[in-house]
Formats: sequence, structure tokens, C-alpha cells
Amino acid sequence: MMMNFFPPTNISEKLTSAQEQQGIDIVHAINELIAPPSSVNTFDFEALETERIFHIESIKSTCIDFRLRFLDLKYFKNVLPKEAFEKITALEREHNTKLSGYKVMAPSKLFRLKNTDDPLLFVPLGNNYFYLIHQWGDDLHPFRKALVWPFKNIWNLIVTLLCISLVLTALTPIAIFSKTNSWSTFWMIYFFMFKAIASVVLFCGFALGKNFNPAIWNSKYNKS
Repeated sequence: MMMNFFPPTNISEKLTSAQEQQGIDIVHAINELIAPPSSVNTFDFEALETERIFHIESIKSTCIDFRLRFLDLKYFKNVLPKEAFEKITALEREHNTKLSGYKVMAPSKLFRLKNTDDPLLFVPLGNNYFYLIHQWGDDLHPFRKALVWPFKNIWNLIVTLLCISLVLTALTPIAIFSKTNSWSTFWMIYFFMFKAIASVVLFCGFALGKNFNPAIWNSKYNKS
């Protein structure tokens, strides 16, 4: 029932939205691509579907917002579906070329474990543009962007910890720590609550090798 009110996140739609917000002119991009041909793949640009062409900045922005990675296919732990191979074959036949340099955009865990969370397969066009070949698997959780928001940067994390500390302090009986129910006691408990939670989060972050979204979106070394 909840999914009817909050539909899953289709990451290719979010990618398109990010590109529209950035005001990237695909027609101009195609002209640029025709002028300096890619040394990786050769295409007939007039035959490409313009809505499948994405700039690296749009990909980066979407990866950071949803804590995704954009890495070479060799780091992808899952098997490409039959449909992906069929689309690759059709694209190679249509453009009379042999494609290479494949990239996958997906959650971090798909580069460590077999899973089905909404991967996207790209191939480079050149000049920092990529062509979306195929999308498969399950859409992302409808609240994924909100759930990974604290990991976007240090300030988001601090705000999140402050809010969590405030809630936990409000739920904590002040009588445990003081005989007088005052605001000064409340804020003192709040301060120590924040310090305790922040210490645990920092320790776990370092111990598990965690990092913020902008640092991992194209990193093959960071664990998550």
C-alpha cells in the first residue's frame, strides 16, 4: 500500500531530470561529438536516441544524490542480462562498430555482491558524454535519496546527528540525571548525547571505511 503513495525511484528518470536542471544542450553536445570523434567508440550520431545521451556531470550529480557508483564494467559483480547483450549487439550492428569501455551506474553493493537494484549500462561517446544502453533490475527504494542525504557531506551528517540527538534527549527522562527539570539540564544532556552519538558514528565510519557520496561515486577502492 505504501508503494502506491511512494513509487520506487527509477534512477534513469532522475538522471534525465538532473540533466534538464543543468540545462545541457544535447543538440550542441552532438555537434561537439561529431567535431572531435571519440578514440574509444565510433557512432553514427544521427542514429542515436538523444534522450539516452548523458554528460558526466549529470551522472556525477545523480550518483552523489543517491549514493551510487559509476565504474568500469569489470568491477560489476553481477551478470549482465540477456537483454543487455541483445541491445549491445543491435547497437554494434546499427553503427557498424565494436563497442568497448562499458560503464555501470549502480549502488555500491552491486560492485561487491550479486543483487538486482536498478543498474544502468553505459558506453562512452567521447567528450565526457555517455550513452545509456540498458537499464534492468528493481527500482530503488522510494526514500533512498532521503536515507543517503546524511552521507552527502559533513554538514548534512552533523545536522542529522543534531536532530537524532534532540529526539533522543527529548525521550530521555531528565529525572535520571537531575532532580530539577530545567532547560539547562536538558541542553546539557543534549550536548552529551550528541557527543556520544557522533563518537560512535565517527568510529564506525573509520572502522568500516565509509566515506561521503562525492568521494565514492567513481572510486573503485572505497568499500562503500
